[in-house]
Amino acid sequence: MSDADFLDDFDLGEGEGGEATNILLSDPDITVIELQAVAEAMQAPRLSSGPLAEQFEAEFAAYLGRKYAVAVPSGTLGLLYTLKAYGIGPGDEVIASPYSFRETVHAISLSGARPVFADIDYWAGTLVPEKAEAKITDKTKAIVAGNTNGHPAPWTAFQELARKHKLALIEDSTEAIGSRYKGALVGTFGDTSVFDFSQPFPIVCGEGGMVVTDDIDVAVALRRFRSHKLEERSSVVVSMSAPYQGAMSDITAALGLTQLRRLEEILEQRHTVEHLYQKYVQSFEGIKDPFIGPDVTEVNWFLYVVHLGTRFSKSSRDSIVEDLKVEKVESAGYSTPLHVQRHYFDLGYRRGDFLVTEKVADRAVALPFHTHLNEEEIEFIVATMKDASVNVGAGAAIY
Repeated sequence: MSDADFLDDFDLGEGEGGEATNILLSDPDITVIELQAVAEAMQAPRLSSGPLAEQFEAEFAAYLGRKYAVAVPSGTLGLLYTLKAYGIGPGDEVIASPYSFRETVHAISLSGARPVFADIDYWAGTLVPEKAEAKITDKTKAIVAGNTNGHPAPWTAFQELARKHKLALIEDSTEAIGSRYKGALVGTFGDTSVFDFSQPFPIVCGEGGMVVTDDIDVAVALRRFRSHKLEERSSVVVSMSAPYQGAMSDITAALGLTQLRRLEEILEQRHTVEHLYQKYVQSFEGIKDPFIGPDVTEVNWFLYVVHLGTRFSKSSRDSIVEDLKVEKVESAGYSTPLHVQRHYFDLGYRRGDFLVTEKVADRAVALPFHTHLNEEEIEFIVATMKDASVNVGAGAAIY
C-alpha cells in the first residue's frame, strides 16, 4: 500500500481552511540512526539494488525464521509477484477479504485473476475460514488472508483449509509486523507472506515491501519476476521471463534495515500509546477499543481503530471524522469495502453482498497512532470524539 495513496484516499493532512493539522494520523519514527544510515548509503558507489538490499533480505528472513526473503517496491507488487510465481493468472480465482485497503488486493486483478470475496468476522475484522471455503470452486487457486489492522487471522484453520483443497495460502501481513498468533510471529503462517514498509506502518522506508517463503522454487520465481541481475543478462534460462523491473534500492534498504533493527523499540513505544488510548477509551460508552481474539498472543496495531456502536450510521461516522478535522486531528474511516468500489462494482459486486464487512466498515474510525503521541493529545482526541458523538445525536450505543 502506498502512503501517498492512503493519504489521498482520505484527504488527510490539512485542517479546516487548508491549515496543517496538529495531531497527525501517522508520523514515522525516524532518528539520527536512520539519517546516518541513509547518508552512508548515498555515498556508496551503488545506489540501486545491491548489497544493502541483500542484507535487508537476509536479516528480515532471519527475524521471521523463514528461508527466503525478497525485497520489493511495495506490498502490492509483492503480492503480484507472488501470484505470478504460483502461475496464477487469467481464468483463475483468488479468495480474499473485501475489508482491506485496495492497494494490496488490487494485485489479484493486476495478475488477471478474479478476486472472489468472502465475509469477515465482526470482532476481529479478519476473513472467516468457513465463509472462504464456501467460495471455493474448481477455478480457485489461492487464498489471500490478511492480519487486518495487525490482528492475526485464524491461521490454524486456514492452513487446514488450504491443505484440504490444495490451494496456495498467501498471508497478507502488510498491516501486522510483530503480531503473534499462538506464540508465532505473523509472516510465518502462509506458504508465502507479504509485508509492506510504506507509511503509516511501524517500519517505514518511504515505499517498499518484502515477500518471505520457505519454497525455493517460489523464491527463485519471485526474483525473476522482480528483476534480472546485470550478470544474468546473457542467461538463456533467466531471459525466458520478462521482469517487472521492480527491485528495492540500497537507499531504501538502508532505511528499512535500520528500522528493522529498531523494531522492538518502535513497537514498545507504540504499545505505550495503545495503553494510553485504552485508558481514555474505556470512559466512552459509545465506542469499543480494538478486539483481541483468544488465540492471539500479541497484536501490534497498524492504526488505532475504534468501532462505533450500532446507533451510529456511516454518515454520523463521517461527521465525527470531520469534527476531528476541525479540531486539527487527522482521522479516517478505516476502510471503504472493496466490493463497493468502482473497479469491483464492474466485476459484479454490489453493496449488500457482504453485510458484516459493511456494518464494520461503516462504523470504524482510524485514529492517530504513532510513537510521537503524548497523553495530553490522546486525551484530547478521545474527548473530541465524545463531543462529536453528542453532536450527531448518537450518544452511547449497545453492541
